[in-house]
Amino acid sequence: MNPPSTPNLSPSAAAPARIRPWADTSLSSLVAGFVAMMTGYTSALVLMFQAGQAAHLSDAQISSWIWALSIGMAVTTIGLSLRFRAPIVTAWSTPGAALLVTSLPHVPYPQAIGAFIVCALLITAVGLTGWFDTLMKKIPAGIASALLAGILFEIGIGIFHAAQSRTALVLTMFFTYLIVKRFAPRYAIVTTLIVGTAVAGGLGLLDFSRFHVAFAHPVLTLPSFSIAAIVSIGIPLFVVAMASQNVPGIAVLRADGYQTPSAPLIATTGLASLVFAPFGSHGINLAAITAALCTGPQAHEDRSKRYTAALWCGMFYLLAGIFGATIAALFAALPQALVVSVAALALFGSISSGLANAMQAPNQREAALVTFMVTASGLTLLSIGSAFWGLVAGVVTQVVLSARRA
Repeated sequence: MNPPSTPNLSPSAAAPARIRPWADTSLSSLVAGFVAMMTGYTSALVLMFQAGQAAHLSDAQISSWIWALSIGMAVTTIGLSLRFRAPIVTAWSTPGAALLVTSLPHVPYPQAIGAFIVCALLITAVGLTGWFDTLMKKIPAGIASALLAGILFEIGIGIFHAAQSRTALVLTMFFTYLIVKRFAPRYAIVTTLIVGTAVAGGLGLLDFSRFHVAFAHPVLTLPSFSIAAIVSIGIPLFVVAMASQNVPGIAVLRADGYQTPSAPLIATTGLASLVFAPFGSHGINLAAITAALCTGPQAHEDRSKRYTAALWCGMFYLLAGIFGATIAALFAALPQALVVSVAALALFGSISSGLANAMQAPNQREAALVTFMVTASGLTLLSIGSAFWGLVAGVVTQVVLSARRA
């Protein structure tokens, strides 16, 4: 007698109650997690070194800063991904790090720590009140998809800019990606990374002369509070974190079909920022670009198993935190063109799906186009990045055009 058939359920309905990370993981999810971590560190780690040196922080304090961010991101990424079984990736605020390059030298370090704590308290309050969920539900799906495509566009075209200076390396990686994508899609990125590293070594582009292994140690700094530091650092960090990190971070999840409630995500990152602020963390927020590397089809063919890519990203965060500045020396050994090209190729799928979804609804196409163009432009106003202004421009366009049609 044949066994009874299993009903055909959707991925969300069929999700097993018991989480099996090792069984659900795959080579593509492991590579996606590694590329996500590598992209995040290579794109902004230099900003923290620059800000720390400008503020005359000691090497131990800078190392503690990296340790605090890395451990905080590891704990939140792994914990939230397991809790919601979704690829929840957290990251530090790159615009926030850029803000500190100019503002941190003018504030005593204990007062800066106090400003970090105020920022963390504000983010936690936003998450606990739940108003962020209400706001995100009002954003049309087409605009959210266009926002995703616009955020990723600058990273995507980076491979073609890199081709101007490292033509042989980039073209080899590009055609490797195309060929492997044609015959074995799930191994396209890992093969491209291996081939790119080999070619870079053959061209003499790998430089391990400054590589060294050193453990990071947390350095506690007792905070002090001043109105000047809160106004010049705390409030701007809060605005930048919400507008340039958390809003696009939720949009990335929504664009790839994850309806995870945003309130607990925001609250958790706020609490983590609060805990690690005395050790130098300027803020742990939801990731956008690095998250897209784990939420798209390149991470895993099965959407319900893509959380494993975020788990691997969190594990690599943990290693980076333990070894502190060592990770910076490792990434400095790789040519920038290699890192940019791998990240760009890994995001091709997310960019194409974002553009396709953005143009699906005829009554949202113009608003989606405006959102994409403003976001992709890199526009920065009032120290707030283009992701926020792209969202604002798209919503305003949609409101005006809908009122006209009505």
